[in-house]
Amino acid sequence: MALAFILSGLLAPVVALLAYLVYQNFIAARWNPLHRIAGPPVRGWFKNHLYAILEPSVSPAAHEALVKKYGRSIRIRGVGPWDERLLTLDPVSVAHVLKNSTTYEKPWQSRRLISSLIGCGMLSAEGHVHKRQRRVATPAFSTQNMRALVPLVFRKGGELKDRWLDMIAEGPKDTEKVTHERLRIDVCHWISRATFDVIGSAGFGYEFNAIKDESNELFCAYKEMFEVAISQSNVVRTMLNVYCPWLTSLFPDQTMRTVQRCQKIIRRVAGELINENNRKIAEAEKNGSPFLGKDLLSLLMKSNAATGLPPEDRISDDDLLSSINTFTFAGSDTTCLTLTWTLWLLAQHPDMQTRLRAELLSVARPSADGLANLTEDELRSLYGMIANLPYLHNVCRESLRLIPPVHSTIRVATRDDEIPTAYPVHKSDGTIDVDKGSVSIRMGSLIHVAVEGFNLDKGIWGQDAWVFNPDRWEDLPEAAARQPGLFSNTLSFSAGPRSCIGMRFSLVEIKTFLYILITNFVFDVTDSKIFKANVVLTRPYVCGKYKEGSQCPLLVSRYISSQ
Repeated sequence: MALAFILSGLLAPVVALLAYLVYQNFIAARWNPLHRIAGPPVRGWFKNHLYAILEPSVSPAAHEALVKKYGRSIRIRGVGPWDERLLTLDPVSVAHVLKNSTTYEKPWQSRRLISSLIGCGMLSAEGHVHKRQRRVATPAFSTQNMRALVPLVFRKGGELKDRWLDMIAEGPKDTEKVTHERLRIDVCHWISRATFDVIGSAGFGYEFNAIKDESNELFCAYKEMFEVAISQSNVVRTMLNVYCPWLTSLFPDQTMRTVQRCQKIIRRVAGELINENNRKIAEAEKNGSPFLGKDLLSLLMKSNAATGLPPEDRISDDDLLSSINTFTFAGSDTTCLTLTWTLWLLAQHPDMQTRLRAELLSVARPSADGLANLTEDELRSLYGMIANLPYLHNVCRESLRLIPPVHSTIRVATRDDEIPTAYPVHKSDGTIDVDKGSVSIRMGSLIHVAVEGFNLDKGIWGQDAWVFNPDRWEDLPEAAARQPGLFSNTLSFSAGPRSCIGMRFSLVEIKTFLYILITNFVFDVTDSKIFKANVVLTRPYVCGKYKEGSQCPLLVSRYISSQ
């Protein structure tokens, strides 16, 4: 009797699980309204369409083919037969999904993966937690505060320039090639070091000194953690981390142990920074003087301590730690990749590089050591002139359009909804619904927002949409001028309440670094073939050397004016 009782107790959850799977796959899935819209066939029970829409080497052509055959609202298969998704390249639908962030949230799986690495910051928080964090952080990203950080960005850009000039003067090492004083430099690696320096100092008043060397313990902890957890991630282990975190905690592998070791260092050093800022804020209040910290963490903490902020809207020290991690990850990696891809594109188009250099040199250029001698106000004035250069702005817009750091993103419907459409919806029976003007979505359905697909849509941007052409911004097609997006009718910085809060800061970095680098160096392609891979962000890799990590080698020589 006891044995039967035990067996029935063990059998009950198994039967319940099987019943749930049968319901999801054969009953609920059958009545999913997404089955009413057209989409590509699935050739196998566990086959899906994810590779075609996520892999940058094939995704532009895949998006184009899908739109031609099935329209702009397309049903695709995710990880299993229960996972029917909406892939939308309809601008009205995209705007609706991104605008209504409480109805369309990031899936819990994505949030768990992000928070397990960098905590529950603005990248993974939802609902009231996200609103509270963003409300407290917004003042730190004001135009005035971003302007205050301009001299720091110039200083770090100048340090990178000086380091490269020294490397060129010293000549090649064993792993570098030189031809006519051109040095082979992995610009992705070096710009990453520079952007880490910028975000360390601008983000939380900490000097990584990564341009100088890579010995700082906090820098090493962040780099090692991001490398093993993102670039070297194992699909099976990642799935276990998401669905069975208790299992990976009980039986940690080498990657998990590395992440835990790095997180311990980050918590210790970042905790010291938070405690020191708390001390300075309390001391300033005691003395009746303002707290003068200019870094983003100090400004965030100052905003969080404001007397007019209700206690329930304040964020905890754990949230502050998550903010440091979020600043570091989002603020260094995305900007580094944008700068890397821009230099790679300019190296492939030397005529455009020359044209950009001429425009940048038209700004009053300080002497070789002049940047270091300029006052902070003079540097801000210089950046004001740089920021308004039209061709530079078009180059930045075009690079971000053509190779957005975030390839795509996913949202999940928290309730049943009707997503409005601007284009007729193709139905699964082969007809086209010209009257309804919306797609029905059931709670729990995933919506795939194809950032790159949106930015490269030939039906919107023209037949040369896959080509690097900064001049397109002088005469945009009418359809492109109507596209939603926080930045220049693109989704590169997303849109809606969850759009990138650091866009202004990123553009300051991008334009300042381009000014310093393009006016001091000439960039040429090497014999290495570079390809794009979607590894959380769109990263460059050398063909045949994927396991060596993200790389983008270019031939770099000192620019010498002919005048």
